[in-house]
Amino acid sequence: MEIRVLRYFLTVAEEGNITRAANILHVTQPTLSRQLMDLENELGTTLFLRGKRAITLTDDGLIFRQRAKEIVELADKAEREFIERHDLINGVISIGCVETMGSRFLADLIVKFHHQYPQVQFDLYNGYSDDIKDRIDKGLLDIGLLMSPVEITKYDFMRLDKKDIWGVLVPEDDPIAKSSAVTLDEIMDKPLFVPKRSAVHNEVVNWFGVPAERLNIVGTHTLLSNTVLLVERGMGYALTLNGSLSVQSSQKTKFIPLSPERTTESVFVWKKNHLFHPAASLFIQMANMQKGQL
Repeated sequence: MEIRVLRYFLTVAEEGNITRAANILHVTQPTLSRQLMDLENELGTTLFLRGKRAITLTDDGLIFRQRAKEIVELADKAEREFIERHDLINGVISIGCVETMGSRFLADLIVKFHHQYPQVQFDLYNGYSDDIKDRIDKGLLDIGLLMSPVEITKYDFMRLDKKDIWGVLVPEDDPIAKSSAVTLDEIMDKPLFVPKRSAVHNEVVNWFGVPAERLNIVGTHTLLSNTVLLVERGMGYALTLNGSLSVQSSQKTKFIPLSPERTTESVFVWKKNHLFHPAASLFIQMANMQKGQL
């Protein structure tokens, strides 16, 4: 199975049309169709449902698309790293980021690094901690900015000094919006959006000291962006952190910290005993040197 064929497959999957994909790839339509059929024969499954006007993915095709994307991304990353080792400090540093106060440290660090190494580009991936760890393990990301609780024993890591504060995001006209802090008892019976990630979800539910079914959980969230819109419309409160960019950008909601205060920390992680390309290696060194200064 060749990387070239995987690129063919991904282009057809994205375009949903053999003719358009062939034009983009600069190959003939018969050649592209034959390559796709050879790929299906090699895998022993049908990847596409071929209609008169469009081509769509089967269930196996959807699964294979995710794997093909990861393989192509990894191949591109390996190629970039090989080129970068024979040139000046340049290339791409790939970083996975959660929504956290640590993002400010990361932003300051990137700006400082860019001033010293302007040829280096940054590929920023937004996600949640488990997703980012998975992409680091697969070699798709160099570095991750994660949020506790998170298992990091198999990584090299650096804990950041900045803490995130837990609270509830409420509509601006809600009575609680006038409070400087809110207790868990006050929101026990309120409709709640809670974090989806299992480790955080379980920790948050345990704070209430009652079984999960006793709580009025109306939804879960990974990143808060879409949940903010539901909070604005009065569907419920969102348990979240003050480091979320969505919390700060919303004009129709207000963040109220929990009382007593509950905090969590951010942490930089990267693979142990991994040979990074020069730019990523220098970035990690700068991060360790600048901790507590930015």
